[in-house]
Amino acid sequence: ALWHERDISHSSVERIMAPDACIALDFALARLANVIDKLLVYPETMMDNLERMGGLVFSQKTLLALAQAGISREDAYRIVQRNAMQVWESRGSKKLLDFLKQDEDVKAKLSASDLEKIFRYDDYICNVGAIIDRVVAA
Repeated sequence: ALWHERDISHSSVERIMAPDACIALDFALARLANVIDKLLVYPETMMDNLERMGGLVFSQKTLLALAQAGISREDAYRIVQRNAMQVWESRGSKKLLDFLKQDEDVKAKLSASDLEKIFRYDDYICNVGAIIDRVVAA
């Protein structure tokens, strides 16, 4: 067959692929529904795990705040990584916020109150209520 002609030599792929894709999707959705149905959430344990990280979860927000304050993204990355590695090496016993408050490069661009605003979970959970309402309504 030429490029502009069609024959049935490859139609078996079309006949098999679409049903197989649907079967795979059905399996994945059934598995996901089972996981969600049996999901147990322990908010206190989740918060404990986050706190054990020493604030590393806020490293991305800190990097973005430094970049918005006028530091190049590469330099902001270097600054955040330098401080985050100290927290990582302490296995979370030391806090990223404390290191950043003492870092001269950070202090030149962000105040202590700016940093404390970054280190709040509010931005991550502000839409939880709306999401739950939307799911319950559905």
